[in-house]
Amino acid sequence: MQPDDKEENSARIARAFVGARQAGIALPDYPGDIPAALGQAYAVQDAAIGLTGRPVAGWKVGKIEPPVEEMNRLAGPIFADQVVIATDTGDLAMPVFVDGFAAAEAEFLLRIGVAPDPSQRHFTIDEARALIDAVHVGIEIASSPYPGINSGGPTVTISDFGNNNGLVVGAPIPDWREADISGWPIELWIEGKRAGAATAATMLDGPFGAARFLFEHMAARGIALSPGQWISSGAVTGVHPVKPGERVEARFDERYAVRCRITAL
Repeated sequence: MQPDDKEENSARIARAFVGARQAGIALPDYPGDIPAALGQAYAVQDAAIGLTGRPVAGWKVGKIEPPVEEMNRLAGPIFADQVVIATDTGDLAMPVFVDGFAAAEAEFLLRIGVAPDPSQRHFTIDEARALIDAVHVGIEIASSPYPGINSGGPTVTISDFGNNNGLVVGAPIPDWREADISGWPIELWIEGKRAGAATAATMLDGPFGAARFLFEHMAARGIALSPGQWISSGAVTGVHPVKPGERVEARFDERYAVRCRITAL
């Protein structure tokens, strides 16, 4: 594919995904030639972010398994109008694409306290951790108009905002600096049945490793991060399909819980 063809393909994919998301409709087929490389997929993502004109309140980080181009994580934007604060009742409505892809994920949410130096290209985990000022429990809503987004490979996932469609921000963890949160038992429940259980220690190099990846990744892309933005650090117990009407609960160390109800767009 020639450079002009790649640019047109990227623009076509971005327009299709943004249009489908704005209309709340599904895309039964991938809307173009699947990007052949991660850089091409992020070009689609960048174009789509530009088309939306919506402020970005954070970034989700997901796992690439097996790694592609020596990368084992990917990133996608979380828009400000899709970040919601959890309630105690669990009746918080989180919409998904009915005929697309829909899932819920239990995640640690890291809040950026100090923006990383955009000229710094490499971070240790301790350096990344020092830039975080709060850690919350939460749920990422992964949903896309395209039902095959999670089965088509990482370039497909990246091209549609990393498959993000919302973030539920639960309670803060006051002692996160001293607590071994990577060792906490975490469970995700759907309609009163446990769908998955694990610890963050099984997630590559853990939540703060996800922050390190994001800081390096954004520096490479030339995208500035800001204090107050969230990092959804990765699905601890896995990616669990959901459908409208179901109630989801994520439990952290038997001390914290965050809940929501899945609805249809």
